[in-house]
Amino acid sequence: MIILKSPKEIEAMKPAGQIVADCYREAAKLIEPGITTREINDFVARHITKLGGKQFTKGYNGFPAETCTSVNDVVAHGIPANRELMDGDLLKLDIVVEYGGWFADSCWCYAVGNIRPEAQKLMKVTKECLDLGIARALPGGRLGDITSAIQQHAQANGFSVVRDLLAHGIGRSLHEEPSYEHIGVAGKGVRLKEGMVFTIEPMINEGTFRITIDDDGWTARTADGKLSAQYEHTIAVTPNGPLILTAH
Repeated sequence: MIILKSPKEIEAMKPAGQIVADCYREAAKLIEPGITTREINDFVARHITKLGGKQFTKGYNGFPAETCTSVNDVVAHGIPANRELMDGDLLKLDIVVEYGGWFADSCWCYAVGNIRPEAQKLMKVTKECLDLGIARALPGGRLGDITSAIQQHAQANGFSVVRDLLAHGIGRSLHEEPSYEHIGVAGKGVRLKEGMVFTIEPMINEGTFRITIDDDGWTARTADGKLSAQYEHTIAVTPNGPLILTAH
């Protein structure tokens, strides 16, 4: 069942979203060759606490860290470690915050030092996929309006859309209905209504859309070892259009 939020409840979700946004603003200053993903994770964990929020991912179904740090061919759920980032790496940093009983979820993609032109294009197109999807989060529309815009733009640029990892509703719980892939047909799918709050989080791959999972049970990688990029926001459907709760 999709849980619709009142305007007051959407307002109550904003602080969690803004803590997430502030974490990205500050973490961006640290991301350069030589820093480890563990150091980035630990900084974000401290910053969430400093701002009055609560981290959620550490311990969630056994996940061992406060953030997901996914590098290069890792699509999602990368576990922070003592691996130093290198010039040319692509880092996806995924942050979840709880504040006042409400959740916010976002992921941002960062170039580490100088990346190759193909990686720059992948980042650019993935961000454009997110923006195109958000623009279609309108009352009266369909979920397929969002997903088809993402799929068409990615494929028109020679990339593929991950199907096995899903976006989701969010509110008092991290994962609510609807759960959905970022592929679809315009005019099809769940009707979008005022008060819906969900993530839009396209994972776009340089090669195949297929993924594999490491032996740790978490780390999702592209099946062909090529790059993956992701951008994600938590958005609310309002009478005035989409409201980005994690905007930064």
